Amino acid sequence: MTPELTLKRVIRASATRLFDAWTQPDQLVAWWGPPPVTCSGAEVDLRVGGRYRIANAMPDGKTFVIEGVFEAIEPQRALVYTWRAGADQASRVTVAFEPRGDTTEVAIVHESIPTETMRRAHEAGWGGCLDELERWIASDPG
Repeated sequence: MTPELTLKRVIRASATRLFDAWTQPDQLVAWWGPPPVTCSGAEVDLRVGGRYRIANAMPDGKTFVIEGVFEAIEPQRALVYTWRAGADQASRVTVAFEPRGDTTEVAIVHESIPTETMRRAHEAGWGGCLDELERWIASDPG
């Protein structure tokens, strides 16, 4: 059985606002990346079978690319997509947006991670991304 991780965060924003932040390239660039990584570019073809590409600017000046294909899209509710970081084996990510009054629970499930070491690294990365998303939403509620 391959490692899997689940992270949840309640953010003071609508599901629509968070879905857009996750799927609009100009918004992704504003918040994506656990510090000190930043997003230097994003492309999103938001349709089943469409591709996405996120360029991560690393502290050493190199660029690390994450890319994949959308498998399922439920606007303002959920995204399911493949995840390939560099030459790593592909895995799958599901992001669900569950409205809770004036907040939304964002739940990330990352499946088929090849090793426990990579699972721990992804857990730290996703946690950092959620921290940045929450900070960005609070500073620019749209």
